[in-house]
Amino acid sequence: MSAIKDKVILITGGTKGIGLGVARLLLRQGAFVAITGRELSVVQRVANELNDEFKDRVLGLACDVRSYEDQQKTVTQIVSKWGKLDVLVANAGVGHFGPIETLSPDQWQETIDINLTGVFFSVKASLDALKKTRGYIITLASLAGTNFFAGGSAYNASKFGLVGFSQALMLDVRSAGIKVTTIMPGSVATHFNGHEPSSADAWKIQPEDIGQIVADLLEMHPRVLPSKVEVRPTIPK
Repeated sequence: MSAIKDKVILITGGTKGIGLGVARLLLRQGAFVAITGRELSVVQRVANELNDEFKDRVLGLACDVRSYEDQQKTVTQIVSKWGKLDVLVANAGVGHFGPIETLSPDQWQETIDINLTGVFFSVKASLDALKKTRGYIITLASLAGTNFFAGGSAYNASKFGLVGFSQALMLDVRSAGIKVTTIMPGSVATHFNGHEPSSADAWKIQPEDIGQIVADLLEMHPRVLPSKVEVRPTIPK
């Protein structure tokens, strides 16, 4: 039997892109999935579409990862509905790019608040529930978490920080039976940074490819812990 069947999984930023790709793949393997996003109407629309396909195995919740209270409420609602939480996929993210001369204080703050502090809040709010299930935390970082580039000061800072946070977290919680992995993708065909995916993105990693990595991690023997997974397009354009 699949190790994913009937697992309860929370995916932040789950209404599009990587989050939605992960949700679809895990639902196909029998999971119960809660997706979050900031706009209630969008979350409800996506959750309804998924439930039409996957027979009411999806819970859509409005949640701003920048709010610890929102995150606590989200976990409470998930546990109230399904009785447990097995996996957190901390995926919500944002990107503001440009030289330091043009990067605004608000852009810097939003990037750090969502990409780094938001993950801390997601983890902190989920931890008690995950301890009960000896669960799994998967954070979505980026190759930008080890490779800096011009115009990436805010994004690099957030993702370098997220990689460091995730690895320290792994050491903090493994004695409680919780596994932690950070996935570090290169170019993915998503709506990130205002991009509109098209057939021209066929060379890029696809959202469902990240979903397959998440599934593979969840299927691994409990004794095995890949703490970091770097993934790139096979042949970059």
